[in-house]
Amino acid sequence: MPYNIRNVAIIGGGPAGIATAKHLLAERYFDRIDIFEQQASTGGVWNYSAYAPSEDLRIPQTNPHQPLEEPTWQPSTDADTTRSKPAFATPMYDRLESNIPHFLMKHPDDDSLEEQPLFAGRGSVLEYLNRYADDVRYLIHLQTQVYDVRRMNDGWLVETIDLVSSTVSERFYDAVVVASGHFAVPALPDIPGIRAWNMEHPGIITHSKYYRKPDSFKDKKVVVVGNSFSGLDIANQISTVSKHPVWNSERSKKPDFQSSENWKKEVPEIAEFISPSEAPRALRFADGQVVSEVDAVVFCTGYYYSFPFLSSLQPPVVVSGERVENLYQHIFYIDHPSIAFVGMPFKLIPFRTWEGQAAVIARVWSGRLDLPPKQEMKRWESDRIADRGAGRKFHDLSKLEDFRYHNDLVDWALQAVPREGDRIPPKWSVRDAWIRTEIPAIKKAFADKGDARHLVRRVEELGFEFHGEGMTKAF
Repeated sequence: MPYNIRNVAIIGGGPAGIATAKHLLAERYFDRIDIFEQQASTGGVWNYSAYAPSEDLRIPQTNPHQPLEEPTWQPSTDADTTRSKPAFATPMYDRLESNIPHFLMKHPDDDSLEEQPLFAGRGSVLEYLNRYADDVRYLIHLQTQVYDVRRMNDGWLVETIDLVSSTVSERFYDAVVVASGHFAVPALPDIPGIRAWNMEHPGIITHSKYYRKPDSFKDKKVVVVGNSFSGLDIANQISTVSKHPVWNSERSKKPDFQSSENWKKEVPEIAEFISPSEAPRALRFADGQVVSEVDAVVFCTGYYYSFPFLSSLQPPVVVSGERVENLYQHIFYIDHPSIAFVGMPFKLIPFRTWEGQAAVIARVWSGRLDLPPKQEMKRWESDRIADRGAGRKFHDLSKLEDFRYHNDLVDWALQAVPREGDRIPPKWSVRDAWIRTEIPAIKKAFADKGDARHLVRRVEELGFEFHGEGMTKAF
C-alpha cells in the first residue's frame, strides 16, 4: 500500500532516533524531518545525571500508565549561558561500563568507539553518540518534550512544549517515529507485605534507575533483586563498601561476569516482606530463608513500556506495559503504519539493530517497499504471542535471535530497487555471532584484569580466539 509521507517527526534523540533520521535522509525523498529530544543533549539513555530524585517512585510500581516525566533543573555546563537546563533521570550510573564489546556496539559507519577499552565507559559512549549526531544536529529540537500525538485526517498532530520557554507548539506530520526508549517507568513488583514495610521503613527500598554510586551503601546490609548485567554490576559495586554478603535475589541462575565468591549470597525470589511487628527490617525468600536488619533493598527489575503521548491511540499500544501492542515486526503500528517504533526489543546488540529497523522504515515510507496486508501483520503478532507469550518475552531477542532478526531486516530492505546513496547496515557475521555467545565470559575476563582492563582493546588479548566450530549451524 503506497504512503504519501513527506513530513516525519522523530520522538527521541538517542541512538535509535539519530539512526532513523540518517536513513530517512538517505532516501532523498522527505521534505521535513524533525527530531524532538527532551534532554538538553543527544545520547538518549546514555545521558547521565548525578542527581536522580527517587521521591516519585511508587512502591510497588505496577502501573505503566504514568504521566510524562517532569524534569529536574540543573546548572548548565555551557559557558555561554547561566540558564539551568532540564534533566531527566536515566538508568545511567557513575561507574557504568558497557556490557557489549565496542566493535559489536558501534554504529556500522563509525569505528571511533574502537579507540576505547573493549567495554567502553558510559562517558566515552555518550561522547561517541554525540559526535554521531553532529551531521543531523540541524534537525534536532533539544529540551523539547512531545506532549501529545493525535490522529488528524490522514496524518498526526504533534503537540510539543519547549521546556525552557514553556512555549507550546503544534505541527502536522504525515508520519511519526517513536524512538524514545523504554526506561522511564520502573517496574517494582507487588510482593506481599511490601506496602506496610515501606511505610514503616521509608527510603530503604529503591530501584536501579536511581542508583548512581555505591557510597551511600557503606557498611549496610544490602539485598539486590535481579541478576541482569546491570543488577550484577550494581551488586558488585555496592559490595566494595557494604557489609558482606550482598544478598542477590534472582529468579534463575545466569552467567556471572564478576568474581563474586567472596561477597555475594545467591537467594531465590523474595516471597514476603515480613511485618515489622514480627522481625526488624526482615525479608523471607521463596526457599524459606530469612534475612533481618536489612538496610537497603535495590530492585533491578526492569521497566514498563510507557508512552503517555500516545494515549489517544485506538487500539492502544500500551495495556500491561510488558510489551508494545499491535506492532508488526516490533516496528509498525498495524492499524496505522505511519507510526513506527524503533528500539523496542531488548536483550540484543542495539545500535545495529536500530539501523536495520530504520532502513526498513525509510524504504516503506518512501514507497520503495511494501508492507503485507493488515491481516498478515496481525497474524505475525498472533504467532509471536503463541510462541513467546503476550508478556515481557514478546520483545526478548536473546539467544542470537537479535542477529537473525537484524539480518532479516537487511534482507527486507535490500528488496527495494537499489539506487545511488543507499544506506544499508551490514549483516552480522558468524564471527560476530560467536562473540555474542561468549560475551559473559569475555566480560568476566575483562573485569578480572582490574585497572589493567582499560588497556584491553581486542578479545584476543583476553585469550579468546574464533575457530568457527558449530557456529554456522547455530546462526
